[in-house]
Amino acid sequence: QVQLVESGGGLVQPGGSLRLSCAASGFTFSDFFMYWVRQPPGKGLEWVAAINRAGDYPYYTNAVKGRFTISRDNAKNTVDLQMDNLKSGDTAVYFCAKGSPDGDSWNTDPGAQGTQVTVSS
Repeated sequence: QVQLVESGGGLVQPGGSLRLSCAASGFTFSDFFMYWVRQPPGKGLEWVAAINRAGDYPYYTNAVKGRFTISRDNAKNTVDLQMDNLKSGDTAVYFCAKGSPDGDSWNTDPGAQGTQVTVSS
């Protein structure tokens, strides 16, 4: 079955950087868009970034444009999120999600723990 395992979160000061990584298994990774989504404290899931199957077209929500970079390695079945110039509003649990082949939907792994990112001085 689909398994997505996130890592790389932590506590960072405003303006700092973190790199998240997600290891995927249980499906043909290169056939699907991949997403990073997050859940801020007390709120629902929101998408942050997406990347197409080949890894050459990234998409970002306006709040992170110019600060976050999504990338994927289809040989290793991994998708990363480089986060720079972090702000307190980026504090959330981050999950990677398996998208549809055309990228119009996504689903998280119900068993995933996500990785906590806390931006605070």
